Amino acid sequence: MKHQARKRFGQNFLVDAGAIAAIVAAIRPAPGECLVEIGPGLGALTRPLLAAAGKLHAIEIDRDLAQGLQQEFGARLDLHAVDVLQFDFTALGSGLRIIGNLPYNISTPLLFHLAGCSDRIRDIHVMLQKEVVERMVAAPGDSDYSRLSVMLQYRFEMEKLLDVPASAFDPVPKVDSAVVRLMPLRPRPCVARDEALFANLVVAAFSQRRKTLRNSLRKYMPDAAFDALGIAPTARAQELSVAQFVALADYVGAQTGKENEIA
Repeated sequence: MKHQARKRFGQNFLVDAGAIAAIVAAIRPAPGECLVEIGPGLGALTRPLLAAAGKLHAIEIDRDLAQGLQQEFGARLDLHAVDVLQFDFTALGSGLRIIGNLPYNISTPLLFHLAGCSDRIRDIHVMLQKEVVERMVAAPGDSDYSRLSVMLQYRFEMEKLLDVPASAFDPVPKVDSAVVRLMPLRPRPCVARDEALFANLVVAAFSQRRKTLRNSLRKYMPDAAFDALGIAPTARAQELSVAQFVALADYVGAQTGKENEIA
């Protein structure tokens, strides 16, 4: 299939046979599984996935590519020619195995979109910009630890599988990539009572990374709240674990509830 890569869709097509084989080996697709490929592009991963599993869902926003894929694979490929950020993954059922070479320009919002339906997902194997993967798997205290780390580690266990150099793509991007595996935590070790509040608090804490929690979370809690939880108000966001962020959110939610009761 001949196709001119389109910048607006963030298209960089994987062409390295070794990288393709390594990714498929890590996934270990099998017949009867619900495989969902995001951005199949020219079909580099699609072909070996179909050879192993027999059937595949694919989400492709580029209608020219979608047409070519449908012509090549026919009924074996259940093609969804839509924007993946608008796609309802829950409509495909449960036990989903998500696979893809994700466009760099939508990788973070797409990861959050997938996190929202993690209860339907068996696992995720995706290729992303290497520095994004490093942020995803970073531990508290690491310089790469960020809002993305906390929000994804809240729902997933993650493992970086392999690095993929820029030369493995056509056209060649300006950055290297990496493949990461995400496994939904079942059960999750900690669950916030109010997940919207938890998310807002994490955003506030990381909005100005150099600020202490006392300053970045001033509108949420007094110093006494940190003392009650055994967290230093002079700490910074990148020093807190997911469980500590959940504890902060639960404390704030409980105090807000008390205020509402008094009011």
